[in-house]
Amino acid sequence: MLTPKSTLITRQEIQSRVHEMAKEISRAHRDDDLMVISVLKGAVIFASDLVRHLTMPLSMDFVAVESYGQSTESSGIVKITRDTEADFTGRHVLLVEDIVDTGLTLRYLLQHLSGKKPASLEVAVLLDKASRRQVQVPVTYRGFEIPDAFVVGYGLDYAGRYRNLPDIMVVAEED
Repeated sequence: MLTPKSTLITRQEIQSRVHEMAKEISRAHRDDDLMVISVLKGAVIFASDLVRHLTMPLSMDFVAVESYGQSTESSGIVKITRDTEADFTGRHVLLVEDIVDTGLTLRYLLQHLSGKKPASLEVAVLLDKASRRQVQVPVTYRGFEIPDAFVVGYGLDYAGRYRNLPDIMVVAEED
């Protein structure tokens, strides 16, 4: 059984960076009616905190994908389990994701959402594991680059557990 063992990023560091990211996004989209798409379930806490700091008018929608299941490794097979409901043709869209690892899930989502004809499509990720990238994907707003470790907390989970932890923590096998 994997359990949280050490803190990688504290709740204070997270909140500070989320606030800074919101300032960057607000400056870039100050005249836009932004559509924020949160990837369920992992990004919902990050997206909730982020949108509370955004200063422009916005709408939110959600998309759910599956690629990990009960594992700590992506299967490489991505499927949408809940699609967006809103029509965002011609709107500026910000896709909010908890973590980008191999890039396969994000690439799949960007291809899918591009087909819905947004005016622009940008990505905000809380965590970036650039060392694991298999495909290059555009990340416009990045919270933290992290090492190749499996992490939980602040929305990220292992087998559905630990999303409620306020810090980002590295998991390891129980002793």
